Amino acid sequence: LTGPLEPTNRPYALAKIAGIEMCWSYNRQYKTQYLAVMPTNLYGPGDNYHPENSHVIPALIRKFHEARQTGSPTVTVWGTGAPKREFMYSEDMADACVYLMALPDEQFTLLLGQDRNDGLPPLVNIGVGEDLTIRELAETVKQVTGYAGTIVFDSSKPDGTPRKLMDVTRLNQMGWKHSTSLFRGLQLAYADYVDRENR
Repeated sequence: LTGPLEPTNRPYALAKIAGIEMCWSYNRQYKTQYLAVMPTNLYGPGDNYHPENSHVIPALIRKFHEARQTGSPTVTVWGTGAPKREFMYSEDMADACVYLMALPDEQFTLLLGQDRNDGLPPLVNIGVGEDLTIRELAETVKQVTGYAGTIVFDSSKPDGTPRKLMDVTRLNQMGWKHSTSLFRGLQLAYADYVDRENR
């Protein structure tokens, strides 16, 4: 933790912290080998596209698709569009987890930190190491969905934390990097949404 928790995200953040602490405590007390992974924002097939209860990418996919279908001249996006976020395709997340589980014992043990006293929990960040603004994301989703109208940003709605970018140096140094570009991942997610809508 490097500062106070963002108020709208506090319960979620505390639950993640508690899970990491539990892994760490079990490893020390019972000599287990639990490794916590901290993913960035994920998206992909099977996502929740509910109009009010979904994350940013599935919400944008649905909004732009519906606007294209109805011929709406504008799509409204919450906030100023300035906050920066990092997104990773869900299959890349799965691939990273499999990669970590398949590490040689010696390398995996080093990750757990049981032989060191640096105070770091058994944790690996999983992400792409790049972020973009919500404005850039909205423009990309607009392109992927083929929407031809205008994007309007509603600055009366909250932006949240200005920037969320994970440090994935540790994972990259172990030899793993994501393989799905944001554009390609959005194409796959959009195809999933359209397929589910047509069922």
